[in-house]
Amino acid sequence: MNATVEYRQEYVEVDGARLGLQVYPEPDGVADAPVVLIVPAMGVRARYYRPFAGALRAAGLAVAVADLRGTGESTPRPSRSCRYGYPELAADVGATLAALKARRDGRRTLLLGHSLGGQAALLHLALHDGHDVDGLALVAVGVPWWRVFPGPRGYGVLPYSQAIAGMTRLLGVWPGWGFGGRQARGVIRDWAYTARTGRFPHLHTVDAEAAVRTLRTPVLAVSVDDDQYTPHETVDHLCAKLGVAPVERERYTPAQAGARMDHFTWVRASTPLAARVARFAADLPAR
Repeated sequence: MNATVEYRQEYVEVDGARLGLQVYPEPDGVADAPVVLIVPAMGVRARYYRPFAGALRAAGLAVAVADLRGTGESTPRPSRSCRYGYPELAADVGATLAALKARRDGRRTLLLGHSLGGQAALLHLALHDGHDVDGLALVAVGVPWWRVFPGPRGYGVLPYSQAIAGMTRLLGVWPGWGFGGRQARGVIRDWAYTARTGRFPHLHTVDAEAAVRTLRTPVLAVSVDDDQYTPHETVDHLCAKLGVAPVERERYTPAQAGARMDHFTWVRASTPLAARVARFAADLPAR
C-alpha cells in the first residue's frame, strides 16, 4: 500500500450542489476496518490528500475524502450568486456521511478534518446529537481569533481577515487572491467572524458556541509545528470550547515527521500521524 493507490470518484447530490467524494480501496488484510472521512481545508482539493490517504490505508483504515462545496470536483463554483457558508458546509458533512452509510455500517466511523474542514466536521457533530460518528480527529484546526496569535502576529490577522471580508462583500465573491482559493461570500463572512470574535457564528438560528460545548464525541486535536495559519494557540482556543468531550491534545513535530512542515505540507510527511490516528480509532469506545 502506498500513496499512489487509485481512488474511485463518486458524487453526492445535495440541495442543488454536487459534492465530489473520493473513495479508496479497503486496506489489505483488514476485516471491517474503521472508516475515516477526510474533510479538507479551505480551497484545497481532495486529491491533495492522496499521500495521507495512502498512509491511513497502510495503517489499516478505510478512507474517503470529500471535496468541500465549490472546490475540486464539487459544485457550484463560487460566484456572486452563491451565498452558502458554514451552515451548508456542516450539512454537507452529514450528506457525505449518509452517502457512505452502507460502507460504514457495523464499523467505527471517524471524521478527520483539516483547517476549515475540521470546523465543518465539528459543527456537524455538535448540531446533531444523535449522530453515528465515533470520533473526531482535527489536524491544524483552530479558531483564528486574532487575540490568541503569538507575539505581534495577531495585530496583522485582524486587519488582514477583515480586509478579505470587506473585499468579498464588495465583489460578491472572494476571488482567491493569495488566500483560501475562490470562495462564496458566506464562507468568508463566517471565517472572518471567527477571526474577529473568537467564536463560531450562529448557524441560521442555532447557537453553535453552545452546541460545541455540549459535544461528547472523543476528539484527537493535533497542531503542526511551524503552521503559518493555525499556530498551537489557536488550536488550544478551539479545544477550550469543548466543555465535555474527551480531548487528546498533541503536537506534530518535524522530529516525528522527519521533515519540516507547515499548514499544508504535513500531508507529505504524514505516515507517523496516520499511525497515531489509527491508534485513536482503535481505542474509541463503543457508542
